[in-house]
Amino acid sequence: MPTPRHTIVCTKKELVAPGVYELRFMKPAELHFQAGQFLLFDVPHLENPADIQPRAYSIASAPNESELLFCIKLKEGGRASTWIVESLDIGTSVSAVGPLGLFTVRDNEHELFFVATGAGLAPFRSQIKHALESGDTRPMHLVFGVRNPEDFFWVHELKSLAEKYQNFSLHCTLSGESAEWNGMKGRVQTVLPRIITKSDASSVYICGAPEMVSDVKKYCIESLGLPKGQVHAEGYI
Repeated sequence: MPTPRHTIVCTKKELVAPGVYELRFMKPAELHFQAGQFLLFDVPHLENPADIQPRAYSIASAPNESELLFCIKLKEGGRASTWIVESLDIGTSVSAVGPLGLFTVRDNEHELFFVATGAGLAPFRSQIKHALESGDTRPMHLVFGVRNPEDFFWVHELKSLAEKYQNFSLHCTLSGESAEWNGMKGRVQTVLPRIITKSDASSVYICGAPEMVSDVKKYCIESLGLPKGQVHAEGYI
């Protein structure tokens, strides 16, 4: 059975951090997905619209939300980045295939750690918001790392969730230098040992820059001794 194709219409386009766009689309009534899945966008070449290539983007909205939400990191000279900046606008129709992907939270895991850098936050907003609002009482921890304070986005909403749900905690860390920042400092890889301790009941979900994903997987498996089946990763290029 072929994967469904949908036409989604852009309702919002906003730069929420340097080089990071928040995009919202109308959600077709027939589109049903699991938190953590993605869509493949048909992205045209601006100089030759008949030249179409797919690009995968994690759905950041929870399954019960009325719109589709994405956060997309621009890549200099990239096909999709050029299309987003120069062509995509409110009212633009986009052809997309999906949902796709198996990066979803397992029901048999007892304590959940989510580790993200930059736009790697997208699937975790969907997963965490959906789990909490569905009554999931498992302990959940989100580690979110960026380079500069202005690179943070959606943090106000995440803090609100942490205040509302006692089983969810948020750990933001900054890898660059900033006199304004009084929070946790260091790359995600260096601060993780303060947050994740050895526990056979822990499961880790990782999404972001490939180097970070590789380092965190290695730490969880080799240093913490977690089984490979409890370490789940999705890399962004």
